[in-house]
Amino acid sequence: MTAQRAGPVTHRRVLAIALPMTLAHLTTPFLGVVDAAVVGRLGDAALLGGVALAAVIFDMLFWVFGFLRMGTVGLAAQALGRRDTVEERAVLVRGLLVALVLGLALVALQRPIAQAALALAGASAEVNAAVMDYYAVRIFAAPFTLANYVVLGWFVGLGRTGRALALQVGINVLNMGLSAALVLGAGWGVAGSAAGTLIAEIAGAVAGLALCAHTLGGMPGVRRAVLFDRVRLAETFMLNRDIMIRTAALMFAFSFFAAQGARAGDVTLAANAILQNMVMVAAYFLDGFATAAEQVCGSAVGARRRADFSAGVRLSLLWGLGFALAAGVVYLLTGPAIVDAMSTNPQVRAEARIFLIYAALLPVAGVTAYAFDGVYIGALWSRDMRNLMLAALAVYLLAWWALQPLGNHGLWLAFLAFLLARGVLQALRLPALVRRTFGP
Repeated sequence: MTAQRAGPVTHRRVLAIALPMTLAHLTTPFLGVVDAAVVGRLGDAALLGGVALAAVIFDMLFWVFGFLRMGTVGLAAQALGRRDTVEERAVLVRGLLVALVLGLALVALQRPIAQAALALAGASAEVNAAVMDYYAVRIFAAPFTLANYVVLGWFVGLGRTGRALALQVGINVLNMGLSAALVLGAGWGVAGSAAGTLIAEIAGAVAGLALCAHTLGGMPGVRRAVLFDRVRLAETFMLNRDIMIRTAALMFAFSFFAAQGARAGDVTLAANAILQNMVMVAAYFLDGFATAAEQVCGSAVGARRRADFSAGVRLSLLWGLGFALAAGVVYLLTGPAIVDAMSTNPQVRAEARIFLIYAALLPVAGVTAYAFDGVYIGALWSRDMRNLMLAALAVYLLAWWALQPLGNHGLWLAFLAFLLARGVLQALRLPALVRRTFGP
C-alpha cells in the first residue's frame, strides 16, 4: 500500500494540509514553557537560565538542518505527482541516511559545538554548568531528531498530514510529560529535562518508522542502484545545500535584529523580544500555509499540471493573507493587553506599545514571502530561492544602514523591508520559473 494520490487543488485540500500543520507548529512553543515552569520550581535562577540558553542552542543548531524536512516535502510531493512509488520510498530512505550521518556527526563534534556556543553566549559559570548538564544528555537525540524531520517531511509530501500532526503532537506531549516526571518526580534536575526530550525523540522516531512501514505495506526496501542514483543524489545534495544557505541567511537576519535591539538598551531589547514573540505566533499560521504550498505545488509539478500549480499558488496566498490580516487586527486590538501579560515592567510596557504597530504589520508584510517559500521548495527551485533570499538580506542591511537615525523605528522598518523584498523578488521571478518548468 502506498500513499494517497494527489487530488484536485481546492480550498478544502489546502486547508486540510495547512490547519493540521499549524496545530503541530503551535505545540512547539509549549515545550519551552513547560521546561521553564518545571525547572523554575527547583528555585535556582541559574538552572532556569541554563535550560533556557540550552534550548536556544539546540533550536539554532537543529534549525540549520531544517532542509531535511523541507527538501523531503518537495521531493516526496513531486514523486507523488509522477506516481513514482519507487522514488517515494527512495526519498524516505535517502533522507533517513542523511539524517543518520549528520546526527552522528553532531554527536561526534559535541564538544567543539558546545565550546563555541558557550563562548558566543557569554553567560555566567553557574549558567554554563547548567547548560552543559542539559547539553550532555540531549545531544544524543540528534540522530533521532533529524530522522523525525525526514519522516514528518515525507508524510507531508505525500499528503498524509494527519499522521504528521499525530507524530509531532505526540513527541511534544510526551516530551512535556517526561520532563515534568523526571525533573520533579525522579529528581534528576536539569538532566531530567534533557532526558525527557531524548526519550521523546527516540519514541517519535520509532513510531514514525512504524507508521512509514504501515503506509508502505512493509519496510521501505529500495534497490541499491535506485537509492544511490547519481542524478537523484546530486539533486538531493543541491536542494539541501541551497535550503541550508537560505536558512542560515534567515537566521542571520533574526540574530542581527536581536543584536541591534540589545545595543539600544535593556528596555528596548525586552520590548522587541515581546513583539517578536507575537510575530512568531502569527508565523506558525503562515508556516502552515507555506507547508500546504510545498505539497500542493510539488505534486502539481511532478504531475505536470500547470493549472493545479497555479491554483496552489493562488489559494496558499489567499488563505495566508486572510490569516495575516486577522492576526494584524487582533494584535492592534489586544496588543496592549498581550504586552501587559508578558511584562510587569512599566518602561518595557510603554516601549512595546510604541512599536506595537510593527508586530501587526509584519505578518501582512511577510505573507507573500512565506507562501512563495513553500511554492519554491515544492517546485524544487532551491537555487533561485537561495539567491533571492541573499538579495533580500542585502536590502535589509542597506535599509538598516540608511534608517539608523530613526533608532529602533529604523530597525523595525528595515525588517519590514526585508520581508517585503523577499516576497516581491520571488513574485517577480515566478513567471520565468513557471515557463521553465511547464513550458510557454
